[in-house]
Amino acid sequence: MPRDLRDVLDYLLPLSDEGASPPVATSRPVEVPDSRAAGEAEERLRRPAALPIVAVPIGERDVVRAAFTWNLAVEVARMGASGTLIAPEDAEPSLLWPESGRGPVGSEIVVSPARGLAELYRAALDVAVDRAATATGGGVVFVRVPPAWLRTPSDGAALLRWVLLFASLEPRDLLETYGLAKRVLGAGPKGRVGITIHGARRIGEAAQAFDLLAGVTARHLGRSLVSYGLLVDDLHVYRAIVSRRAVGLEHPQSRAARALRDVARLLLEDAGGGAVA
Repeated sequence: MPRDLRDVLDYLLPLSDEGASPPVATSRPVEVPDSRAAGEAEERLRRPAALPIVAVPIGERDVVRAAFTWNLAVEVARMGASGTLIAPEDAEPSLLWPESGRGPVGSEIVVSPARGLAELYRAALDVAVDRAATATGGGVVFVRVPPAWLRTPSDGAALLRWVLLFASLEPRDLLETYGLAKRVLGAGPKGRVGITIHGARRIGEAAQAFDLLAGVTARHLGRSLVSYGLLVDDLHVYRAIVSRRAVGLEHPQSRAARALRDVARLLLEDAGGGAVA
């Protein structure tokens, strides 16, 4: 048995002329991997293929809930994550929130030419994949969905895997919210619907409204709802709507700002590893 490679060189190398000097092995410098490059590569492997997508049904004149959604995107960005809001261009987003493009602390509004749920989902997925490639702290892609598009949810059921619904304490609004939840949950067995109550003066009122919605949904649809807390639509929110400025930046110590941050934190926690919901 040969002890090392020198014992078998004559069998591996072509015969040389007599008197010729034996070949001399030359060594190549060993490449030491750059620790910073290795760390960046490992970080890329840990990032999700796409950020989670949260669909939010918002009517064309529902400026309060539109303001809530944009402020949630800002709060997500303030936490060091990626906060993006996508809206179909026919919804006239300039009437609901600031113009498209980069906003406060890296948040962003993207306008899509989509004309239905399926097209809107593809646009949202493109953004979710693109942002995941650069986001170091995860993030959420909020998608404004015209409620009328939910009448044919099968065309874009993938967009409705994770839906956030806002509900006030008004009985009629609670009934409409239940109707939206019914459409969303009927679109797919894996759909997840979260509820954020707004307009309540006390936590107990918000909890009672959520329990009512959750109880009716469980009883009639056999499905569960997720609670995403309470938002306060106080004077600071209305001032932010008029000035088109983020509540958390203009009035960071206000009840509205603290509530927005709490809801944004709950959404980020549920986003988990960042997989598309």
